[in-house]
Amino acid sequence: MAKPALGRGLGALLGGNAPVVRPPTPPANPVAPASAAPAPVVADNRERVQQIPLARIRPCAFQPRKDFSAESLRELADSIREQGIIQPLIVRQQDDHFELIAGERRWRASQLLQLAEVPVIVRTADDRAVLELALIENLQRENLNPIEEAAGYSELVEKFSLKQEEVAQKVGKSRTVVANALRLLKLPASVQTAVRDGRLSVGHAKVILGLATEKLQKTAADRVLKEGLNVRQTEQLVAKLANRAAGIVTSPAKITPLATDTHVADLENKLRERLGTKVQMRYAAGKGSVEISFYSDAELERILQLLGVKAD
Repeated sequence: MAKPALGRGLGALLGGNAPVVRPPTPPANPVAPASAAPAPVVADNRERVQQIPLARIRPCAFQPRKDFSAESLRELADSIREQGIIQPLIVRQQDDHFELIAGERRWRASQLLQLAEVPVIVRTADDRAVLELALIENLQRENLNPIEEAAGYSELVEKFSLKQEEVAQKVGKSRTVVANALRLLKLPASVQTAVRDGRLSVGHAKVILGLATEKLQKTAADRVLKEGLNVRQTEQLVAKLANRAAGIVTSPAKITPLATDTHVADLENKLRERLGTKVQMRYAAGKGSVEISFYSDAELERILQLLGVKAD
């Protein structure tokens, strides 16, 4: 099944396929002055593929993707060696060189092969459009890790003064997804690295963000990595650390997963992902309660905003 286009889609942002301009069909019995010359047909060269020297292409300063797998690049280079570059790179003219808009993996693989020239399509695009295109291309192909994705959103917000709603619309995501991604950038650098490398999941990171200080966040992340805690165990750890920091005495009992009904656990997970914090449901015979945890005033305000509740 084809993957749905993201946001406006690369085709729309890159300009789409150039329309084929055909001369108008002449009438059956044309009547025109003998001296009249035929009207020229203006071709749209926007999609014209050019071959340019690989050495004249530079990487994009707005490329959100920073990590490129060496093994994946070698595999792509092998494919290019056999089949050639099927999809041209998208570039823009910058003084005496060309800057990549889309296709950095193909560019890097071409460097491995030491190709002299590569096929490109030259576009006219400002910095914001370039960042949007790079984000969308990578998001469509699921190439970005969570920290790279968050950094891309952050650049759109800070460099181009866009609101989170505007960013969400441009990249085809919900505002909640964008907001939760941006929160990851509040983590200490060492914790962000663990998320970038995949050693900590986004679920772990969201729970750790509930702690008020970088020191506590690092402590929690270190223990999660050392003991291999899952997200629910991490919630218990964060609650204990937060209570300890607040001077509340808690049991030093070993952290263990909570036993609960499968359906209740599924609902808890959905609420936890939606709110980005610990959620515990108690349910029996159609009755129960939902407990939502927060660990600071700022955390409470964020949760209330997500729930659409305005604090007086």
